[in-house]
Amino acid sequence: MINQSWQTRYSRMLLMVALAIFLWGTMLVQAQRPIVFVVPVEGMIDLGLAPFIQRVLDEAEQAGARAVVLEVNTFGGRVDAAVLIRDALLDSKVPTVAFINKRAISAGALISLAAETIAMADGSTIGAATPVQIGAPGAPAQPVAEKTVSYMRKEFRATAEMRKRPGLVAEAMVDADVEIQDVIDKGKLLTLTTEEALKLKVADFRANSLELVLQSLNLEDADVRHVSETWAETLVRFLTNPAVSSLLMSLGILGIFVEIRMPGFGIPGTLGLISLALFFWGHGIVRLAGLEEVLLVGLGLILIGIEVFIIPGFGLFGVLGLAALLAGLGLSLVGTGATWEVMLEAVGQVAISLFVAIVIGLVLLRIFPRLPFGKRLVLDTELGAKAGYESTPDKDRQWLGKQGDAVSDLRPAGIAHINGQRVDVVSEGEFIQAGKLIEVVHVDGNRVVVRPCTEQPERGET
Repeated sequence: MINQSWQTRYSRMLLMVALAIFLWGTMLVQAQRPIVFVVPVEGMIDLGLAPFIQRVLDEAEQAGARAVVLEVNTFGGRVDAAVLIRDALLDSKVPTVAFINKRAISAGALISLAAETIAMADGSTIGAATPVQIGAPGAPAQPVAEKTVSYMRKEFRATAEMRKRPGLVAEAMVDADVEIQDVIDKGKLLTLTTEEALKLKVADFRANSLELVLQSLNLEDADVRHVSETWAETLVRFLTNPAVSSLLMSLGILGIFVEIRMPGFGIPGTLGLISLALFFWGHGIVRLAGLEEVLLVGLGLILIGIEVFIIPGFGLFGVLGLAALLAGLGLSLVGTGATWEVMLEAVGQVAISLFVAIVIGLVLLRIFPRLPFGKRLVLDTELGAKAGYESTPDKDRQWLGKQGDAVSDLRPAGIAHINGQRVDVVSEGEFIQAGKLIEVVHVDGNRVVVRPCTEQPERGET
């Protein structure tokens, strides 16, 4: 009995040791498997894609990955977004592979050329990368200036040369004036099929699936990690969409405009600030908007506020405020490689958003008090003159239309001498020197507003 019990315990110990060795071996094999990150590059190349790619490259480096495979299938997109991704790929310490499955057109071609290795599936294409300017909705894209084409041509060539690929072929993808004998005639833009890309040594090998790509790289046993966007990255791509950006700008300006005209309400101003915050947060993540742009917009709003609340009329502060607002929002829409044409287009987009916001604001201010919801929020009780209420005291209304002279400099407030009395007055915003002949143009509450008379007395006259 004792011998049998000892044998049972011994067998269990052997079983546990064998199981531990098996688990340890399995873990060791798993730890020794190479790691490969796979990231999709599809749809429109926008600025939200750049931080996503950068995050994947950083995670791959931290994990000690053997490669990052970009599955490319895109017709292109924004030039500045492609340049950011291109720079990230060239700076990556992890080997990168562009697996072109269907197409890598325009911005997709630059991203693919920036990878160390290019694999192409049968029936795929790469090229057609001349930059264009998107026109009005429904209108065809417009050609850009020669300096923009020149910049992109050299960007493609430098990228190709960095990866030991033919630079002239890369230039021909951008500029139709580049001619390559037996490849492309002058006046035509270069787009390569899989066979042509392999022949010209733009692509490194053919592969019709991700498994064949890994097999060609001797990574068939790799631990493949497919990476997708986080909710925050998806939100950033949504917020930086041109249509959404314009909507956020319009809502932001609209909310602040309505809040200025209807102070104390709170909801329009809050909505406006949230819209501008989302705009700058999204564009800040993709490295378009920085502290400088935020300060410009803030300065513009402050200057406009000074013009509205402190200095009557629309003068220097209003013009400067509007210019700062246009500059801050416009610069938040352009990125690396932007030319003056692109910047002017961005400022035009901002101007349209401001115009739309102001028009909608004026319409809302007219119809809002008439709506059932608005009537509950807007005081409808009048304090009429028949009930003994008057906005302007009688002693001040008597000055309307009268003339006098400025006793002190009006900056814009000061003292004037009217009908033998000293009166506290304020100009319409301009500086009026002491001794100038002035005229009362309107009386608003306790404010007696004056302007200089067209005809001023000559020296020595009274």
